[in-house]
This record gives sequence, C-alpha cells and structure tokens, in this order.
Amino acid sequence: MSATRARISAVDTYDIRFPTSRELDGSDAMNPDPDYSAAYLILRTSAGGQEGHGFTFTIGRGNDVQVAAINTLRPYIIGRSVAELCADPGFLYRDLIGDSQLRWLGPEKGVMHMAIGAVVNAVWDLAAKREGKALWQLLADADPEWLVSQVDFRYLTDALTPAEALDLLRRGKDGADTRARHLAERGYPAYTTSPGWLGYSDEKLTRLAQQAVADGFTQIKLKVGADLEDDIRRCRTAREAVGPDIRIAIDANQRWNVAEAIEWTKALAEFDPYWIEEPTSPDDVLGHAAIRRGVHPVKVATGEHVQNRIIFKQLLQADAIDVLQLDSARVAGVNENLAILLLAAKFGVPVCPHAGGVGLCELVQHLSMFDYVALSGTSQDRAIEYVDHLHQHFHDPVVIDSGHYRAPTTPGFSATMHQATIDTYTYPDGAFWVADAVAAKSATNAEAPS
Repeated sequence: MSATRARISAVDTYDIRFPTSRELDGSDAMNPDPDYSAAYLILRTSAGGQEGHGFTFTIGRGNDVQVAAINTLRPYIIGRSVAELCADPGFLYRDLIGDSQLRWLGPEKGVMHMAIGAVVNAVWDLAAKREGKALWQLLADADPEWLVSQVDFRYLTDALTPAEALDLLRRGKDGADTRARHLAERGYPAYTTSPGWLGYSDEKLTRLAQQAVADGFTQIKLKVGADLEDDIRRCRTAREAVGPDIRIAIDANQRWNVAEAIEWTKALAEFDPYWIEEPTSPDDVLGHAAIRRGVHPVKVATGEHVQNRIIFKQLLQADAIDVLQLDSARVAGVNENLAILLLAAKFGVPVCPHAGGVGLCELVQHLSMFDYVALSGTSQDRAIEYVDHLHQHFHDPVVIDSGHYRAPTTPGFSATMHQATIDTYTYPDGAFWVADAVAAKSATNAEAPS
C-alpha cells in the first residue's frame, strides 16, 4: 500500500522492566526499590517500515496495569489513516481524552491518561519520522497557527488564551534560526541526579559528584527526606565534594507535610540548596505556595507527578513554584506538554524537565530544545535532568558533551528501543526474567533443608 493510503494496522505492546533496584539506582525517600520500567508500544502501519514508538514510565509492579490500559486504546487507533494522524495529532489527542467512558476513569489523570500519552507520543514519533526530522525540529519549524491548533485550551483560558499562545509562538520565531545553530553547536544545559540516589554510600556519592563536575555539569541533585541527620551528612559530603560554585538541588519526592517541608529545608539551608523538589503532594497547590514563602530564597520545583495541564496552571497562578518540571510521559503526550510549555512561557517560569527514568531523557530533550529554539528563546536557569542509566537500549540514545545534551538529528522522538532489549527484558517471558526466575528457584532449592 502506498504511503499516502497507509493505515495503522496493529498496536503491539510490551511490559519491559529493568532490575535497577538491585544496585539501588533510582532509590529515594518514597521509592526505595524501583525497577525502571516502560509500558511500551509500537504502532505498525500497512506501509512497510513505517512505525511509531512510544511508552510511559513506571517503576516495576503495576507496569502490567499500564500496558493493559494502552491495550484498551487499540480500537481507537487501528484502521486510522497514517497521513491524517500525522497531519493532525491533536485530533486523536482530543478524541481520546474526550471519550466519555475513558474520561470517567480520570478525568485527565492516572493510568488511562498516561496510556493516552504513550499513544499520542507514538503518533508524534511516526509523524517526525515521516517528515525526516527530529521531533524538536519538527515542532520548531511548524507554523505557530498549526501549533496552537494542537493545544486543548479547555480549562486554561483564564490563564492563557489561544490568541496569547499564538503571540508567544510568533515572537518565538524571532531569532529561531540563530538559536537552532547555537543548539547544534553547543547543545542544551543538563544537570545530573546520578550521584544522589538515596541508597548510595557517601563514598559513592563523593566519587560520582566529583566525576559530574569533571564531566562539565554545573548542577547535581540529591535525594532527601528519609532521615534529617542523614540528609545533613549527605549534603555536607556533596558540598565538600563539589565546592561552593556548583548548584546542588535537593528532592524529597513528596515525602513531607507542609510545615515539615519548611522546617526540613531550613535545616539544610547551610548547604545552599538551589531548589527543593517535590516537597509535598503534587496535588497540593496551596501547600506548595506556602512552602515557597517559607523556604525563600531556596526555590521550589515540582512537576514530574503533576497529572495534567490544569494543575500546572494553578501552580503558576498561585505563585507556588519557581521551577516547572514537566514530564514527557506523565501527561497526555506532546499536545498537553505544548500547553504546559506555553503556560510556563506566559508566566515567565523556567522549565527544567524531569528525566529520572528509562527513556525519559531521550524524550524530554526534544521538548526543551523546541522551547529554546521557538518559544521561550532562552536556556537561562534551565537544564534538563540527566540520569546515566539504560540509554544503551535505544537506537538514538542521548549524548552528553561537557554537561550539555547534544541536539538529536535522527528523525523521530528518540523513543525506539532495540529489538534485543525488548526480547530480553519483556516481563516475565523475556530472556533475562526467565533466567532470573530459574536462578531464584535454584537458590531456593539449594537453601531448602534436605
């Protein structure tokens, strides 16, 4: 079948899990034993070779639930025209979030919303591949009017109107070519969380923090929130390792109540934390505002668990955050993240995306690079999180050079995993997990009394 007549012929899904908990990679105060996982899908088409890849991120148990949610969306996708989907991903996005029975499960939050995001992101991956462009470039080159058409402004117009969004995007075109060249030459700033996982020893923290500085990073992040005395010791260790000029952000992963967050952050103030991330529940807008007032001049950052554009709107309206941390796989895909980027630009709040999970670095770099080239026009006080885990499993892995993300040039959304990875780490029947189960059974038998 010709490319112009091609249709979505299948949606293949995979429960992919990596055993990161065994080295305490990703450990924090609320998630001590994460196994980084991806509820992964491939949109197959009747035009041979054309595929769209997408996923959402989980940390192990429940990844099968997320895959099941994606599977329920098959009837909405199979049979659709590829050309029409790629010309207007916003139509599918509105169709899925607007379905009354799916909406009842949210609305616009939780497992179904994340499943919609995985599907929508796969469509954008397919669209960018068909255009022969990396996704950031596809977005940066797009007409402002078309980008506005991709955004759902329902519930947003008291903070951002379509006319204001169009003006922001038109102004973002000024100097875009120059910024695109600068991006290609220098890349986009990054910070790293790799030294700061809560389960790491002080020796490992010191070694990785010093290596981060040597690699060109000017900001690192530490997980905090489980034990104050431990946090004081770890923050002192990190500050001694990196010196006074490197930013150290701290991240509580929603551990605290409001008063506790203020008290705990003040107790760590002597180590000059740049921001406190997720100090309390991601749904508590007024709590974040109170914390921001209480911990100044330490900044408040949040976003990786913010469930939709409406909560982001409220956080901005309430002056509750200094740093907005969107996530590429928490909300309903690129379309909703366009709305969030536009809100941040309207309110003048810097975006420093969350990327602490398998594949999230690969995805979110495109959103920040589009924002820099064709929307906010700046990378001042902005950086994308970088975690040095699992990039080898992707066809187009992120490349870090002197503390900066190199701009990807491969067409697509950088979401495509190697087939060998899928075959090895699909749970529970992939080669790794089968061998792991056999080894566990053998160990149990060996320990059993004769």
